[in-house]
Amino acid sequence: MGKRWMRFTHNGANGFGLVEGEAVAVCSGDMFGEAKPTSRSLALADIQFDPPCAPGKMIGLWNNFHARAAKEGLSRPEHPLYFIKTTNCYAAHQAVIRQPVTYQGPVVFEGELGVVIGKTCRNVSVEAANGYIFGYTSVNDVTAREVLKRDPSFTQWSRAKSFDTFGPFGPWIVTGIDPDGLTVRTLVNGEVRQDYPVADMFFRPREIVSLLSRDMTLHPGDLIACGTSLGAGELKSGDTVAVAIDGVGTLSNRFE
Repeated sequence: MGKRWMRFTHNGANGFGLVEGEAVAVCSGDMFGEAKPTSRSLALADIQFDPPCAPGKMIGLWNNFHARAAKEGLSRPEHPLYFIKTTNCYAAHQAVIRQPVTYQGPVVFEGELGVVIGKTCRNVSVEAANGYIFGYTSVNDVTAREVLKRDPSFTQWSRAKSFDTFGPFGPWIVTGIDPDGLTVRTLVNGEVRQDYPVADMFFRPREIVSLLSRDMTLHPGDLIACGTSLGAGELKSGDTVAVAIDGVGTLSNRFE
């Protein structure tokens, strides 16, 4: 397993560091630049998890899996299809996903692999993309399903996916791993609801970074959610949803 980077709050102060067993070795400096170890270590039980980075933008893919496309009668897109989730939706591991006050319809979980950019990235090749990827994290692309097509004149991707708390990711970012062999599982109250391989993607992580970098500049900390496959479903109040990716980590949140 590669290094596991996280951000946290302890006694009202924010920090970041490397996870070592059941503790975090506190660092100073910049996670994406020069991070320096300190002599401090904190037990994970004594800190509050924060989102492991602060993305300037979170990009989510749609229709990126062969299995789901086959079931829904969709064709392979020529270029990654994506939307933007706004910064207010970010939430950490163990945070509560909340039903929006203005929307009482179904709220859907979507377990996904997240790619975190490590340095400014523009017009890079697939072969070079790995050098711009800092690491990987677990993402739950929460969606207010009925909002999406409520107005027949415009599909409301950003609104449906950007309510407060609708973008949990974490608990940390793992570096130095090969994503292509990973498997994403989503569990609701301990029951497996999604179980799919990253290898089934139309566009795998390095290709996604390359193609998106030709559309826009990607900055350190930006997060790309690679899309979801079969099994995404509705949450009920009181449910606990966990996105578990072996080698990356398990993101767990309660829905209320």
